[in-house]
Amino acid sequence: MSQPPPLPASASASAAAIAAAVRAREVSAQEVVDEHLARIARVDPTLNALTVVFPDRARAAAAEVDAALAAGRDPGPLAGVPISVKENIDLTWSATTNGWRGLADAVPARDATIVRRLRQAGAVPVARGNMPDFGMRWDTDNDVFGRTLNPWNRERSAGGSSGGDAVAVATGMSAIGLGNDFGGSLRLPAYAAGVVGLRPSRGLVPRAAVQGQPVALTLQQFSVNGPMARRVDDVALALQVIQGWDADDPVSLAAPVVRLDGLPRRIGVVRDLAGLELDPEVAAGIDRAAASVSRAGWEVVDVEVPLIEEAAVLWRRLSCTDMLISLDPAALGQPLGRSATAFLRDSTAAARPYETAREYAEAWARRAALAAEWRRLLVEVPVLLGPVSVARMREIDYDLGGQEAADRAWRDLWLTVVVNFLGLPALALPTGLGADGMPTGVQLIGPAFGEQLLFDAGRAIEAAVPGLGPIPSLG
Repeated sequence: MSQPPPLPASASASAAAIAAAVRAREVSAQEVVDEHLARIARVDPTLNALTVVFPDRARAAAAEVDAALAAGRDPGPLAGVPISVKENIDLTWSATTNGWRGLADAVPARDATIVRRLRQAGAVPVARGNMPDFGMRWDTDNDVFGRTLNPWNRERSAGGSSGGDAVAVATGMSAIGLGNDFGGSLRLPAYAAGVVGLRPSRGLVPRAAVQGQPVALTLQQFSVNGPMARRVDDVALALQVIQGWDADDPVSLAAPVVRLDGLPRRIGVVRDLAGLELDPEVAAGIDRAAASVSRAGWEVVDVEVPLIEEAAVLWRRLSCTDMLISLDPAALGQPLGRSATAFLRDSTAAARPYETAREYAEAWARRAALAAEWRRLLVEVPVLLGPVSVARMREIDYDLGGQEAADRAWRDLWLTVVVNFLGLPALALPTGLGADGMPTGVQLIGPAFGEQLLFDAGRAIEAAVPGLGPIPSLG
């Protein structure tokens, strides 16, 4: 069963518990931040999850939270909660490098909307999370900050691209990690590190400000910002804070009122992925999750999702077509890092980017037909339960090494990238440890703006599956 909650001042406490304790003045925000900074100093030198740490600024921000409480003011629902912010999300305290040397001095003039909202809610940034160049890989490494290691097994990948924030959350260096997801970049690191990661519905959470510069269509359609945390409730709390319309992001919108109460309380288990073989440990994690929701009163049925291979192929070809344009070294002014260059070369060669405007337009037109098939399925079966990856978390640099490695890495994630292709919400969460000592996990997929359904099912799983326990390498 799940582990009992730690003490509120602990660096392993939930974000909700930390905020409640700070608001009740059982512990000060400064004490919480100091404990997390001490944790960072002990843990991060061997894991390299964080690129920049903000001890002075974080302590000053925590003092502001304590001062507000002392004056009888409400500091917000995330009072004193330490957060980490991925290197591609604007935070004025340091450069938004995107993990690339060409942006080493790109200090933003203002915080991203989601960072501003979290800070207004009382959260305290303590550090930046590592990532690959422009978030392109399914591992976390770059020429500026180096590699982030998986605390469960340092020979296995930490996932990407939000690997730094996932490891920070898993190891108690931050309580909430802020990242983004273009092709699994929140859910895969969450799976690798054993934390909860939410890919919100397209448009629900604002992305980067658009200030006169063109934005690739795949970035507009496939990529979203979202939170990671150690508990489902913490992710739900963070979503409440960061969601909603933003004048700087034309894709963002006010959270719509979606009628969920009339939908059947039914979960479809996805085991057949167009012939892809599930690792036995992955299948066992799915079985544990399915049994948990069944005991909680959900009807559980097996489903075969429609046209998954075609959707995954379209996601890949469209993505690689846009990446070749937007990440052209001639346009950037200098090359990508070594591993990012290899990944782009191998992935685009394997994906066969579109060569004509007609092909590109036809691919986007086909997307509507596939989205309609999935929408009809999600009316009958409002929540899908399946793997984040069909494989156990693979070795470091598993997504490099030529076209064969690129194909394997992509096939592992068909169900994951299709979610991006369709703009749907998905929640990744752990389901205990496998025999290899690594976390197992699943993802829950729902209809557009059906995040509450995912949280309900996720809580049922979280309450029933075995807890992960402490990470052995951390003592």
